[in-house]
Amino acid sequence: MADNKQLKLTRRDHISIWLRQTFIQGSWNYERMQNGGWCYSLIPMIKRLYKTKEERSAALKRHLVFFNTHPYLASPIIGVTMALEEDRANGAPIDDATIQNVKVGMMGPFAGIGDPVFWYTVKPIIGAVAASLAMGGNIMGPILYFVAWNVIRMGFMWYTQEFGYRAGSEITKDLSGGLLQNVTKVASIVGMFIIGALINRWVVIKFTPVVSTVKQAKGAYIDWSHLPSGFAGVKEALIQQAAGRSLTIDKVTTLQDNLDLLIPGLAAVLLTFLCMWLLKKKVSPLVVILGLFVVGVVFHVIGLM
Repeated sequence: MADNKQLKLTRRDHISIWLRQTFIQGSWNYERMQNGGWCYSLIPMIKRLYKTKEERSAALKRHLVFFNTHPYLASPIIGVTMALEEDRANGAPIDDATIQNVKVGMMGPFAGIGDPVFWYTVKPIIGAVAASLAMGGNIMGPILYFVAWNVIRMGFMWYTQEFGYRAGSEITKDLSGGLLQNVTKVASIVGMFIIGALINRWVVIKFTPVVSTVKQAKGAYIDWSHLPSGFAGVKEALIQQAAGRSLTIDKVTTLQDNLDLLIPGLAAVLLTFLCMWLLKKKVSPLVVILGLFVVGVVFHVIGLM
């Protein structure tokens, strides 16, 4: 920097980096995880701050090391990195190890925040609302999901990127106390509440074995032989059914009916807890999914479900 001119990232650079973060998972690999997408996001910064081929090559190499966190919580880390790189380009004594240590120190805790906030809270809420609309034939269901999710996602990424940039390396001090733990705890509680609500709505288990068959008294069921023919008969049958009459002469009680009388939805909750326990024991999600599929087919074939 012969002219001692301070190098500064422009607003256009900030916007370009922000937009590129959408593709942070576009070059996933098993060795260094998100490093390709991370480096791609920072290319506008590298071009602005470093002018020679050697400097740019060194910066690219510096940011192609291992990186992995929640894709949306990478934004504040990117913001801090932008501030550190800007200071370094202007002569501050910041080496490669300092930048990498800041990244490593932040990506673990932020990954823990991102999952319960976005995957277990925001996405299920928006998805449930949108799915309810879509199941009713409302075209606004998928449109609402797409618009709402991306507005929240992009807005969060922009705000946290700029917050990280303004705070610089001090962000690690701001979040080094109990804030991260408290945010994670609250998000986890809210996430579990949402999951509990979704279990009741979306997880359906019905045990079909017949426990008892009882012949009902006359007047407790619809006597089809005495209904008028045609539309009038259909209307009368619907009226009688709405009044509480059974469609058949026999009242069949299944195992699921008895379980519902005790604790409705018990089987669905137990199945969810079983899946959570298996995942906690490091059982592969693919194995859990295939296991549920096989068990479901077998139970259906033998008449249990």
